[in-house]
Amino acid sequence: MANSARSQLAECIARDLAPPGLEVSSAGSEPGRIRPEVVATLAELGLDASAQHSKGLDAIHLDIVDAVITLCAQEICPVFPRPVRRLHWGLPDPVGHPDGLEAFRRVARELKLRLGVLLG
Repeated sequence: MANSARSQLAECIARDLAPPGLEVSSAGSEPGRIRPEVVATLAELGLDASAQHSKGLDAIHLDIVDAVITLCAQEICPVFPRPVRRLHWGLPDPVGHPDGLEAFRRVARELKLRLGVLLG
């Protein structure tokens, strides 16, 4: 299910790193439930994901979006309906990876690094 792992990790990490006033959200092509591994991984980073929920583009205020970062690798990426600044970071989906929780940690570390550069 899209919007259950990578984008949820990214949303929570970006909110933590973002300057005041920057609104951060995530959306996926097939919203589902946030994976428990995401909650555990974020907790290890000292971040609370309890207020987050998986959502589709229909739940986002599209008119205020300035930039979109897609994280999909081999699955379907959501299509944003208007021109905005776009970045594509095709990260592997940790869901179902044989490394289990460590796969989620790797994605979280990569997101923290990239988002730190972007938002730093």
